[in-house]
Amino acid sequence: MTTREEWIAGARPKTLPAAIAPVLVGTAFAGYNANAVNFFLALVVGVALQVGVNYANDYSDGVKGTDKDRVGPMRLVGSGAATPEAVKHAALIAIAIAAIAGVSLAARSSWILIALGVLSIIAAWTYTGGPKPYGYFALGEVSVFIFFGLVATLGTYFAHVGSLSFEVLLASFAMGCLACAILVLNNLRDLEKDKLAGKITLAVKIGHSQTRRFYQALLFTPLLIAIALVPTSFYFLLAFLALPQILKVTASIRTGASGSALIELLERTGKIQIIYSLAISLASLLYAR
Repeated sequence: MTTREEWIAGARPKTLPAAIAPVLVGTAFAGYNANAVNFFLALVVGVALQVGVNYANDYSDGVKGTDKDRVGPMRLVGSGAATPEAVKHAALIAIAIAAIAGVSLAARSSWILIALGVLSIIAAWTYTGGPKPYGYFALGEVSVFIFFGLVATLGTYFAHVGSLSFEVLLASFAMGCLACAILVLNNLRDLEKDKLAGKITLAVKIGHSQTRRFYQALLFTPLLIAIALVPTSFYFLLAFLALPQILKVTASIRTGASGSALIELLERTGKIQIIYSLAISLASLLYAR
């Protein structure tokens, strides 16, 4: 029987900053228009969808046999800790929770959010599931940028305000870059195993060196976006609080960190996303005073 600890590990909690950060930012940018209930519902949508993606990925990769002998977080199906059906059901339950919270959020704000929610659920399941999973064709980063960057940030802001702004659009680009960085690092760690399994991720397609450069670019780009936001408020320079951590992880990447060393870098990348999102959220709130 699968233990609670194994289910938690299989949910890959270190990836949750990618779901939490854009909701924080979208809410902070809404300022005085932000609503606590809408924030909670958006957070449930983001976290449940991320967990659903992780379980769906575990299920689909497990039944395809691409999760054998991997370095990294618990693979429930690949390790034999849980049956494929149990993991599939867990994924569907998480996605159902996201759907219920999403409908509730749309009812409180705008039914436009239903369309975004449906697209998000389809993207979550077809990442590694279905006859032609797009995650096997180097499109994972594109999806993460769109759904955990643009859609999550702009959707949260829209749920509060009912409109969009140029500033929150820039912030959504930054969130997309940081979410992508987590996936890029994950795929760098799994590059050789994915190649053998026929899973063509972006890392497999462009190779080790270019993947490492791309990862670094994804971490530094949000700082450039913060500079672009300075004409709105100099408080956005608070984003540079993330710079020390960015310099540390990029130095490790440049010196060839690999295998289990990338697991620690994955956790630190999540921390960078949280530091950055808290910093620009605070900047937005200070500007709105």
